[in-house]
Amino acid sequence: MTASGDLQQALFQRLRSDASLSALLGGAGLLEQPADNAAFPYVTCGQTSAFDWDTGVQNDADQLVTLHVWSKAHGDAETHAIMDSIKARLADAVLVIGPRGLTRLVLEFAEARHDEDLLVHHGLLRFRAITQENA
Repeated sequence: MTASGDLQQALFQRLRSDASLSALLGGAGLLEQPADNAAFPYVTCGQTSAFDWDTGVQNDADQLVTLHVWSKAHGDAETHAIMDSIKARLADAVLVIGPRGLTRLVLEFAEARHDEDLLVHHGLLRFRAITQENA
């Protein structure tokens, strides 16, 4: 599996083990790929970028990953509750990702907004994943 695929798998595994988040999402609300008929609310994994912070070249040891929260609830309380639950579970977490080593997650960016075109509340959580490679 690729470094970004390994990271996504580890993130989703950690999130699926959180009973409070599962309750907020109604059980099956973590989707690797968005589906047209998905029941709201749900969370998808967006773009993952890998690069070397010092040189700007590609480096699988450091990645940015974006999680998207989607809700059709009236108001943004549901979106914020889901985002808060994800932040509590992932911010400053340390994950073991296959043979690559330990990966520490740092929250880089969070935003919630209403998408007028889609009539949904959309939350964005961007995490920086820093992997200490195994020797």
